[in-house]
Amino acid sequence: MLSDFISPNLIRLQIHVKNWREAVQASGDLLVDAGICEARYVEAMIAAVERLGPYMVLAPGIALAHARPEDGMLKAGLSIVTLAEPVEFGSVDNDPVCLIIGFGGVDKHGHIQMLQDLAIFLSEESNQIFLKEADDVSSLMAAFQNGVGG
Repeated sequence: MLSDFISPNLIRLQIHVKNWREAVQASGDLLVDAGICEARYVEAMIAAVERLGPYMVLAPGIALAHARPEDGMLKAGLSIVTLAEPVEFGSVDNDPVCLIIGFGGVDKHGHIQMLQDLAIFLSEESNQIFLKEADDVSSLMAAFQNGVGG
């Protein structure tokens, strides 16, 4: 269940950022503050976009920010950040982005279940909309526990 990988301290809703770098930084800072990764992992997430382009923007309005496990992941986990004003990552098909999900695992396989659960959750368009528009952490947590949006 997604609720196994997320807690209220890993969620920030409707924050203000100037650009995609600040959005990725915000999602990564939550992981660092929770002891899920080292600060260098966040730097690696940003560097990956700079080097490879907006490949992390996987669906309209949604970015999955990540780097390699060896870049400083300490345990599997994810963070959720929604933006008050969407930002451009440079994705022709999926910009602007208003939902950033930061995630990682300690090896190439350790986060597979988390990603599968996330993919199932996001496969429902109503859940995508719910996440993007969420303004209450407790209802978001309940959605993750129940597998459905509000």
